[in-house]
Amino acid sequence: MYKSIKPIILFLVFLMGFGLHSSAQKLASLEVMLNNESSGIDVPVHINLDGITQLPDSALSLVEVKGSVRTPVPYQLENKGERVLFWIVKQTPGTAKHVFELIQAPPTKISNHITLVKDSGYLTITANNKNLLRYVYKTVYPPKGVDTAYRRSGFIHPLWSPYGDRLTRIQAPDHYHHYGLWDPWTHTAFDGDTVDFWNIGDKKGTVKFADFTSVTDGPVYGEFQALQQHIAFLRHGPDKGKNKLALNELQSVRIYQPAANQDYYIADITIQLNCADLPIKLLAYRYGGLGWRATEKWDGKNSEMLTSEGKTRDSTDNTTARWVIVQGQIDKDYAGAVMMSNPTNYSYPEPLRVWNSKTNGRGDVYANFSPTKDKDWDLTPGHDYVLKYRFIVFNNKYTAAKAEAAWQYFAHPPVVKVTLINAAKSSNKK
Repeated sequence: MYKSIKPIILFLVFLMGFGLHSSAQKLASLEVMLNNESSGIDVPVHINLDGITQLPDSALSLVEVKGSVRTPVPYQLENKGERVLFWIVKQTPGTAKHVFELIQAPPTKISNHITLVKDSGYLTITANNKNLLRYVYKTVYPPKGVDTAYRRSGFIHPLWSPYGDRLTRIQAPDHYHHYGLWDPWTHTAFDGDTVDFWNIGDKKGTVKFADFTSVTDGPVYGEFQALQQHIAFLRHGPDKGKNKLALNELQSVRIYQPAANQDYYIADITIQLNCADLPIKLLAYRYGGLGWRATEKWDGKNSEMLTSEGKTRDSTDNTTARWVIVQGQIDKDYAGAVMMSNPTNYSYPEPLRVWNSKTNGRGDVYANFSPTKDKDWDLTPGHDYVLKYRFIVFNNKYTAAKAEAAWQYFAHPPVVKVTLINAAKSSNKK
């Protein structure tokens, strides 16, 4: 008897849920146009929620509308002074226009969250039971017998491809100061001294992790913000022999939730610099800023590079670009990443520092967006200086057409056309 009643109960529950959503109050229609279909990637979008409603997110649901079909869409709320609602638009071949509705109804429960886990000095971002990126906040020492001045905290390693291939390397014997994905500055003028935060073996400066300011996970993205301190080891002047905080850096790393078995994911890295007390000048030098020391499994024969300007690996160094593809064979897989620079960055389009295909005799892979390669950058107290980068991390070979389309969405996010239901006016919100 109970077996025959159970399906009826489930059917009634379904009808009740359907009735609730079909009769729920529509608050706004949201229209997104995706015109760069060749990217083949999903596109994160957002709106200012406070401009639409003051209802709490616990009373809101988002659906995609395709004809008479309404499909629940996961969303995530960022609340930093104002409420910003994020979701991901799935590209559909042949479809540029995507329509969503924000309705007053309990949100659909989503169990598939991207997660961040802190353990033993590591923060790991995981999606679909796969590790994607690890931030190291403990101090890591070099191998035994190597000067401990090469110790470092606050860097990304490993960065994994969607299939689990490791794309970064740390403490290579040729450069013990290389730490996966990391962003020190090489040649700076601070407090009457010249300071090198990059070549830490020279004992002129270093960068260290200080604290996390936030750690967030959810159905749309996972993100952490880490405070990193650039410490100068002063060698001249009245403070000779002292360690002095020169620069505070707030590094934000956000990864958007990929679908299960997806062969790419999106990772955004935002670097916010702020003088600790005194001004600092980042002097022109051939490398500095966000660098990527790639896996030792790549060499000059099994890997390749291509920039937005059509430059390949041996012609890329000392050029500028909007993006650069770095990819190659790793065991049985093919993997890599597109590094993208935002138009708001200093010295955009940014100069590149890249090793050629014969570096170290085998073609070790290293790539660096270096905004101060050709000119100085003066940082003064009381101001924030921001650099924005996006990585498309992938398996299988990536093309220039896909990279360009993906960069367009990063540099020029789609405008969400917001039409308030029963309102006399419409508005566009980014």
